[in-house]
Amino acid sequence: MGWLTLSEHPFAALTPDRVLAAVESLGFDTDARFFALNSYENRVYQIGLLDGTSLIAKFYRPGRWEARQIREEHTFTQELFDLEIPVVPPMKLASGETHVQVDGFELALFPQLIGRTPDLDDLDSLFTMGRFVARIHAVGAQSSFSYRQHLRLETALDSSRYLLENDFLPSDLITAYETLMRDLFDRMSEQLESTGDWRSMRIHGDCHLGNVLWHEGTPHFVDFDDTVMGPAIQDLWMLLSGDRDHRQAQLLELVEGYNEFHDFRVSELALIEILRTMRLINYSAWLARRWTDPAFPLNFPWFNTQRYWSDHILELREQIAALDEPPLQLIQ
Repeated sequence: MGWLTLSEHPFAALTPDRVLAAVESLGFDTDARFFALNSYENRVYQIGLLDGTSLIAKFYRPGRWEARQIREEHTFTQELFDLEIPVVPPMKLASGETHVQVDGFELALFPQLIGRTPDLDDLDSLFTMGRFVARIHAVGAQSSFSYRQHLRLETALDSSRYLLENDFLPSDLITAYETLMRDLFDRMSEQLESTGDWRSMRIHGDCHLGNVLWHEGTPHFVDFDDTVMGPAIQDLWMLLSGDRDHRQAQLLELVEGYNEFHDFRVSELALIEILRTMRLINYSAWLARRWTDPAFPLNFPWFNTQRYWSDHILELREQIAALDEPPLQLIQ
């Protein structure tokens, strides 16, 4: 069946009827319960089944990942699951595969997991999180991805170029932005050179609280869509929040738990503000690249306004000061 027309965004094809039909074509009996989950990069739906249970259907954004890159994501999560690490791998379909192509979409199904957001003000929870992130990394360090991306400074540089070349920045802010980018990349490049190249391994890549569900006293890691080759600290720094003293206390708990299963590299603490800066730049470029997707103007109406870009530049200026601060330390 042909779903798309040239005038539509690809995701416009995913009406409830077509989503249910796609799931049923894989051998599942649905009961018409349909709920769109909070996902923008892909389209993710909770689908009710006749036996009273539900599953999660994930339609990958067309053109973002190749099938072999999705396969590496799925293989990694299954490898972790087989070692009793609390992740949620895709379901194996009747074909033996974990994803299929349906009219231009790569589709994968996942079991539903109900949980709550971890309480990272609880130091015991942080300690537990550190232990399980370390177990992921202990497995991730055993081999490498062949097709997934590597986390690199050049990615943020490409993001800033995209914003400039596609006229997202207001004309009166372009000079300030270009000057700021030069200063930031000079600082980050110098710090990377003095720190040394980071040790890359297979990591979650987007390990923020929205991708962790606390269930029966254990954190379960979901959505490995951004899994990459990168440094261990990338999966830890986003779990830190608050002022410096608060982040310092959180770090100590995370690393204490982490060291039970994998050796933490203290030198990677110098990467935290570099990674944070990269994420800020990449996030703006991500919104820009997706702006033709109708879901983005609808859900991010504050983006691409004069105020947004002024605040973004101010936030990045603050990162210059953050980059000049000494890194967090593993001391009491």
